[in-house]
Amino acid sequence: MRKKVTVVGVGNVGANCALRIAGKELADVVLVDIVEGVPQGKGLDILESGPVEGYDVNVIGANDYEATANSDIVVITAGFPRKPGMSRDDLLLANYEIVKTATEQAVKYSPNSILVLVTNPLDAMCWTAFQISKFSKNRVIGMAGVLDTARFRTFIAQELGVSVSNVTALVLGGHGDTMVPISRLTNVSGIPLSELLDQATIDRLVDRARNGGAEIVKYLKTGSAYYAPSAAAVEMVESILKDQKKVLPCAAYLEGEYGIKDLFVGVPIKLGSRGIEKIYEIKLQPDEQAALAKSAAAVKELIEVIKTKM
Repeated sequence: MRKKVTVVGVGNVGANCALRIAGKELADVVLVDIVEGVPQGKGLDILESGPVEGYDVNVIGANDYEATANSDIVVITAGFPRKPGMSRDDLLLANYEIVKTATEQAVKYSPNSILVLVTNPLDAMCWTAFQISKFSKNRVIGMAGVLDTARFRTFIAQELGVSVSNVTALVLGGHGDTMVPISRLTNVSGIPLSELLDQATIDRLVDRARNGGAEIVKYLKTGSAYYAPSAAAVEMVESILKDQKKVLPCAAYLEGEYGIKDLFVGVPIKLGSRGIEKIYEIKLQPDEQAALAKSAAAVKELIEVIKTKM
């Protein structure tokens, strides 16, 4: 029997997630959105691409969650996008209500699923889904570091004129302006970044990665990034469905690791069929630890706001 993935929210990120999942023949896909006709139309459009593209999975759209029953993974992308001048934090309370409802429905119809969160502000939305779902911590995961790392790798490869496949990077912390790219552990085919670029250039690339989402929002003016975010989410989905056990930076619930407790923060994890199978705790330099603590504190502020609404 084929696997089944539900994608909640069929805006640009959700629709591209569905398209990529279908294109890789990872699973049958159910698209869910509150806007009547839109998930049905987009689902049918993706389905009709199959004969041309050569994939053979079922894709349907729905306005309720009945069709999502027994999904293996539920990817939650629904929410309001960022607009120019808007921080991820501005989205907090509006998107809290959306994620709360989506999580309640996902749990009702797919109690054994794994939740992959994409909605911003990401770390706070993960915490919301974790509290509402009552799932074990390995089954609620946030897509953040995969995207942030992809951006960092892209900028490094561009700067050096090398293949992105040769660039290995690590980004920790909350998804947003306080993310912590660890340039010390970043390399090109094993060559430390510090031997290839001067510190001023590395700092410039770190800053660009940190503001990668805002840079795209500035260009688009009426929306936010969706090609790279959907690709990042689908890499996580694939690692779970195929039990690849990829080591990826994702938002995970910490219980003392890195000195952080009761928060979702981006850290390296092993991602397999059971969701998060291991959290890797690497030794950080004092300045890196301080930056990570600052990032976690920013996430904690958002959680405190959410707690007043629960």
